[in-house]
Amino acid sequence: MHFGEIAMTTPANAGDIANLGVVVGRDAVAVIDTGGSVAVGEALLRAVRRITAKPIRYVINTHEHPDHVFGNAAFIDTGAIFVGHRDLPGALAARGDHYLRSYRDALGATAITRVRIVPPTLLVDNETRLDLGDRPLRLIAWTQAHSSCDLTVLDERTGTLFAGDLLFVRHVPVIDGSLKGWLSLLPRLAALPASRAVPGHGLRVAPWPGALADETRYLRAIEADTRSALAAAVPLEAAVARIGGAERTLWDLFDEYTPRNATTAYSELEWD
Repeated sequence: MHFGEIAMTTPANAGDIANLGVVVGRDAVAVIDTGGSVAVGEALLRAVRRITAKPIRYVINTHEHPDHVFGNAAFIDTGAIFVGHRDLPGALAARGDHYLRSYRDALGATAITRVRIVPPTLLVDNETRLDLGDRPLRLIAWTQAHSSCDLTVLDERTGTLFAGDLLFVRHVPVIDGSLKGWLSLLPRLAALPASRAVPGHGLRVAPWPGALADETRYLRAIEADTRSALAAAVPLEAAVARIGGAERTLWDLFDEYTPRNATTAYSELEWD
């Protein structure tokens, strides 16, 4: 595991804000997410090479957000197969150019010129297994939740779930897909036969499924506050300022992301 900072992307941290994973089997290696810049991806590649000389067979992206895929270019020459959700290519095609423009200042002009949008060639439609040699990985493509293309990876030998951004620890959850969708899949996510989970963001490996408790409470609070505001005909701008307020002291980066979460929830739930 490599733990990224709980922070916004800046030139100083080079976008090193997401958690990244490496699984080594008898025959080969899988890398799970590559970080928020090519420099982070290169550092990850060097770390893999310090661990093992076995070939990197798969680079698995858990979704399309830049902090998880901007390091992909570092792995192009390894011969690895890039793996992702069935909807990941479409999401990258729709948003890739925007990400390159919008992250220019966040990463710095030099760093952004090195980034390449690398779509997966092996797509997970529903569920599939990859074998690294006595090291099976169970990949599940989920319906819209944190994003439109969330993918989880379960290392079945150790019971370790790489949850991507379907799990946040300390870092406030971010809703870029569907609040209702995320809440609806939580029971199925919790039922996965894992004993511990690696969050997409957060500085620790957490017991499973207990790791979901804080995130579930937060998402339900967003839902309840939003429905209350809509029932009272509170305008969007006023509602955003109050939605989720009781959670403020319980999360890092609350003010950076909760107003956007509230806007997403309001727009989604007002049509219920």
